[in-house]
Amino acid sequence: MASTPPLKERISEMITPRQLRKYRESLTGYLFVTPALVLIFIFGIFPVAFAIYVSLHKWRIVRTKFIGLENYVKAIGNLAYVAGFFLGVGALLVAYLLIRRLIREAKELNVKPWLQVLPGVFYTWALYAFVRYLWFQLPEFLDIATKLRGVERTRDLFLELIREAFYAVNVYNAWRYFLMTFGIALGISVAARLIQRFPKGGYFQAQFSLAWIALGIGVGLLRFVYQQISLAYLVALETGTDPGIWPQVITISGGIILLVLGWISWNSAPRTRQSWKFWLRILGALIFMAGGWLLVGEIPVLLASGDKDLWNGLKVTVFFSAGTVPFQLAISMFLAILLFQKLRGSEFFRMVFFLPYVTPFIASAAVFRQIFANRDTAIMNLVLRSLGGEGQAWLQESKGVNLIIADALGITLPGWAAGPSLALVVVIIHSIWTYVGYDTVIYLAGLGNIPAELNDAAAIDGANNWDVFRYVTFPLLSPTTYFLSLIAIIGTFKAFATLWVFRESLALGTTDTFSVAIFLEFFEKLRYGYASAMAFVLFAIILGLTLINNRFQGSRVFYL
Repeated sequence: MASTPPLKERISEMITPRQLRKYRESLTGYLFVTPALVLIFIFGIFPVAFAIYVSLHKWRIVRTKFIGLENYVKAIGNLAYVAGFFLGVGALLVAYLLIRRLIREAKELNVKPWLQVLPGVFYTWALYAFVRYLWFQLPEFLDIATKLRGVERTRDLFLELIREAFYAVNVYNAWRYFLMTFGIALGISVAARLIQRFPKGGYFQAQFSLAWIALGIGVGLLRFVYQQISLAYLVALETGTDPGIWPQVITISGGIILLVLGWISWNSAPRTRQSWKFWLRILGALIFMAGGWLLVGEIPVLLASGDKDLWNGLKVTVFFSAGTVPFQLAISMFLAILLFQKLRGSEFFRMVFFLPYVTPFIASAAVFRQIFANRDTAIMNLVLRSLGGEGQAWLQESKGVNLIIADALGITLPGWAAGPSLALVVVIIHSIWTYVGYDTVIYLAGLGNIPAELNDAAAIDGANNWDVFRYVTFPLLSPTTYFLSLIAIIGTFKAFATLWVFRESLALGTTDTFSVAIFLEFFEKLRYGYASAMAFVLFAIILGLTLINNRFQGSRVFYL
């Protein structure tokens, strides 16, 4: 085994002209991307972090007390604690997977990078110090508005308050603490690279840092959730009230832990050599899984709690998405195939179909409000009467469209089968009319990427037009369909502007989607913290839908 070169030689290897040129190029690259990183932090990361900060406080125009997860519990019930627990366990799992991958890569490279674990610890410590600094700094800035009450507001006073916010004792000490930890992290990082030089040393430092960050986030989340649950029990004991659903949260958490332990025990059993250890681990896995399943079975009870407006908004959003996306894509694909046939006037119709997408939504919504007005002379009511039907209230009708149709046919339906309200159906029709042109243009681009030889070969083999579409065109349009469906689903869950224009109080909230519910909490009820918590719930739902769509639909995408 070769002896390790002296430290002096290793330092000289790091400052050769070639290495200096490499460091200079790296520094130049970092300097070029620094402005972009600063912009991403200011306009991307910081707003999200600030929204999280807001959601953990009680806000009535100005910030008041820290309330932890109370806003999330108010929004989705005790599922907030379950979600926090899952996020914490997920972060721990990420840390475990990162460490396992690093161990495998170290074996492949035949190196021992364990000294690089130390810089990762200190970089994580520095990141924690920076978050701690922001936690102390934000209240000082936010309280400036309170300090300006009842005094003459001048530029000098404002600048003085900003200076005081920067140099407040706790803020200044937190900033110095961050600088100290970051300096120590840099020093240890350089020392570790000097002592243990091998390929990809910086990569191992970065990956170990990510693993420590994931571990810290996981432990911090689990500790925070535990503190919140303990606080809820303490309040219940002091007030003499029943904590209610909290025991179920604890049982679910315990159930998840038992399921994880059972999974680990089951997978480790085949690796044992003694038969008694094998059967003992199998028995333990079965006991753990059975107990975990019984405890986790309490989850459906949690869905009964939470904010009714939030759950109503989620239900309306699901109706809106289910009523918009399938019809929108089907009509767009039909029109695209029709316009792709090189018919006379197809260029004109392409422009006509695309016009609704470029039309200002305020103008188009105003026109639709007149078409579906609650007047006898409204266009849709005139059409219905000419066909022998009755006029409808349309945007003011809160009754489910399925119940309206059932009543017209003399059929009785249960309440759960009411479906979307008639007012929401009008909004769905407007949304389909608006986005069909855009989807048609994208589908036309997708059709243009399909080689004509494939269609000709299918026709020569005896395939009719339907067979060509079913087995050639439709599968090869799957990338386009996947993209449009993903964008459409995310768009319906984020939709707000058009829904707000169509909103009528007589519709009794049947057109208030999740986004509208968040807006009402923020701008009408002035519950900023609660609205921020609802926004993160919506973000989690959209992220989950995206992952599900990517998992099930993305696997069925065909590329040439």
